[in-house]
Amino acid sequence: MADGRLAVGSRLPPTRVLAADLRVSRGVVTEAYRRLAEDGHVEGRRRGGTVVVGPPSALPALPTPSMPLAPSMPLVPPVPSAPPVRRPSAGGRPAPAALFTAVPGDDVFDALRAAPARIDLTPGRPDLTAFPRAAWLRAERAVLADLSAEDLGYGDPRGAPRLRRAVTDWLARTRGVLVAPDEVLIVAGTAQALTLLHPVLRADGITEVAVEDPGSLGSRQHLRNGGLATPPVPVDGDGLRVDALRASGAPAVLVTPAHHFPTGVVTSGERRRELLRWAADGGLIIEDDYDAEHRYDRPPVPALRSHLADRLCYMGSVSKLLAPALRIGWVVPPPRHRERLTATKRFNDLGNAVLPQLVLARLMESGHLERHLRLLRGRHTRRRDAMIDAIAAHLPGAVVHGAAAGLHLTVTYARDVPDTELAAAALDSGVKCQPLSWHRQLPGPPGLVLGYAACPPGVVAEGVEALGRALRALS
Repeated sequence: MADGRLAVGSRLPPTRVLAADLRVSRGVVTEAYRRLAEDGHVEGRRRGGTVVVGPPSALPALPTPSMPLAPSMPLVPPVPSAPPVRRPSAGGRPAPAALFTAVPGDDVFDALRAAPARIDLTPGRPDLTAFPRAAWLRAERAVLADLSAEDLGYGDPRGAPRLRRAVTDWLARTRGVLVAPDEVLIVAGTAQALTLLHPVLRADGITEVAVEDPGSLGSRQHLRNGGLATPPVPVDGDGLRVDALRASGAPAVLVTPAHHFPTGVVTSGERRRELLRWAADGGLIIEDDYDAEHRYDRPPVPALRSHLADRLCYMGSVSKLLAPALRIGWVVPPPRHRERLTATKRFNDLGNAVLPQLVLARLMESGHLERHLRLLRGRHTRRRDAMIDAIAAHLPGAVVHGAAAGLHLTVTYARDVPDTELAAAALDSGVKCQPLSWHRQLPGPPGLVLGYAACPPGVVAEGVEALGRALRALS
């Protein structure tokens, strides 16, 4: 409340929920709320919850949030992958099982999505059956009832003002990021954000963007599609190695510090400070706040954008929180890039569709999005635990990475079986997943990237059991 992250009108979480998040007694939270109410900062409104009605008059300097250290990842000696061989099908595209033996092409994710399978353990898939259809319909009816004829015209290319205000409140509450609505640009997900950045970065003289290794193949493809080189920078148990970033000479870097894809590492406090010092020396950080909301066994860490504005471009979306089909995300660019990025968005599509933006804004304002997130956390925890138990039972000796947050696990194993062969054998048995080598440019241990959010616990266990059979057959 003191620094504006909780603006007047913001709703505080229920005492039970906040106590669980902070791992303290509910009585501590209740007492804190009581004192805030006595001082006139909050007000209880029964079904409306506890609402901020006035910030403290004095604005004390806030300490820098402490950064919990990520547990070190077990180091496995690099195992060079076998040279990939492309096996085209009669139609010119890789056959479903053969796509894992090919150098991943631009359409590799489309081909994998189209491949038939009984069980889909590919990462990045939220539980689409949990989409809040009833709440969305209610919000949509309310929006349409209040909509004027003028509101049905062309919108602001930066995004609907109502959604930009809702996003600033959301970022302040959940990510510690303080921005004004005019600093936010609404885009069609982080994929479009990267595409819009291509001409902006080139105009600034940037022709290469360093990427984490391992790191997202999809993000790398989007950068390369814009003619940007993607030099790899190794990731260890504390996050991106900033010494290697400096040695690369790259002027910009794309990072996932809150929950690294695919290993799940949370960038440590010391490493975050090193990265911010690198940016202060003239580098540009592109922060993909990937999976930041989905956390289970660790406290949240603030976004890097909460500490640095001038040298950082922040990106987020609701693709993993609600559904990728909405195609709604946001960018908070550094001030010097804001005008050019807005112009690029304007001439690209004149702005996102307005109606879905207004519906999402209403869900954010009402607190329903946060309630939906709490529902998902419980469901995801059960599915993650089922996957970990199944890995212990059917993939003995495998090492699990990234279990504390996110929608997927990364598994490395000691057997000398290329992960592309294992993924192909799994698909032949009806289970889809991604080989870890897809997300590498440098040599590294074989592994699989397994999503658990979209499948019930029993299906998750069945899929891992099939992976275990496939690995034993190939060994």
